[in-house]
Amino acid sequence: MAPRTLRPLFLATIILVVICLFFWSPSLGSASLYYVDPYSWGGPGAPSLAGRVRDEEMRYMATLKARQGLVEKYGPTKEDIRSYPTVGSYTLWDFFIASFQCPHRVERIGALGDGGKWVCGLDRIAKQKNASSILSTGINGESSFEAALMERAPGCQVWGYDFTVDKFGPEVEESPALKQRAHFRPWGLSGHNAHGPDDQPRYYTLDALMRLNGHSFIDVLKIDIEGAEFATMTAFLAAHKPRSHFSTTTLPIGQLQLELHAWDDYANFTYFHDWWTALEDAGLRPFWTEPNLVYVNYANGAKPHLSEYSFINIRGNHSLVYGPLEG
Repeated sequence: MAPRTLRPLFLATIILVVICLFFWSPSLGSASLYYVDPYSWGGPGAPSLAGRVRDEEMRYMATLKARQGLVEKYGPTKEDIRSYPTVGSYTLWDFFIASFQCPHRVERIGALGDGGKWVCGLDRIAKQKNASSILSTGINGESSFEAALMERAPGCQVWGYDFTVDKFGPEVEESPALKQRAHFRPWGLSGHNAHGPDDQPRYYTLDALMRLNGHSFIDVLKIDIEGAEFATMTAFLAAHKPRSHFSTTTLPIGQLQLELHAWDDYANFTYFHDWWTALEDAGLRPFWTEPNLVYVNYANGAKPHLSEYSFINIRGNHSLVYGPLEG
């Protein structure tokens, strides 16, 4: 039994240690009061990659709760919300924030301005033993994104589709080394297949293109197809929807770079809300967003209909969520 004179010293030491841990916490803001990030400084105590994703998913649940609170504030139901009100301190995009933290380095790949995209864990993808597959739809004569991906990941190949042009942009076409790993078809991406001999342009679903290319998995999927993304992704989700609670079916993609065109009927808040929720239900989590201000500037007086999003698929055994966590 410790002498009585040592007890105050022992208690004081414990209190001092607790205070030091509180103020030394590398977590930012008031969140440190509730949660200390064990992986923000690395080291032997850092959790696995799967553990890090799991922790971040718990945080993302707070985003869903906050979204519902915003709906109730301005609705009170989603049917009452206007996406771009003339009066009110919000737009559609304020309900769908990119709050999920990618567990790897996030960087903008491709040209500054229109054309570049935010990508998660490119260095990790580049180190994969199996060749990486990139599917890009919506080329429009500019391929800085596709070219930069191939330069950074020498083992990857790119499949590109766009019925409005007949080839990749000069960033790929004028590089013999890159062009060897690039495959282009003047086809459109859609939620239905229409590629018979009389169909011009030809349309393919994502799954149809994957079958044609012999792909079982796409590491990076880029979609910029002027509003057709809604039907395209709806069909893709339906094709890979788990058929039971015991199903292990997951979306066969690692991440998604998606430009959303929330105009016309797609600007209806209820429609957009339910469509976005379906993406989340399938395991897609937004880790970056960038409003398309080029469109607002070009279409003088237009609403902010366009926004770029990057999503990570938190399910499956792909390299972004499975394996050792690199420092």
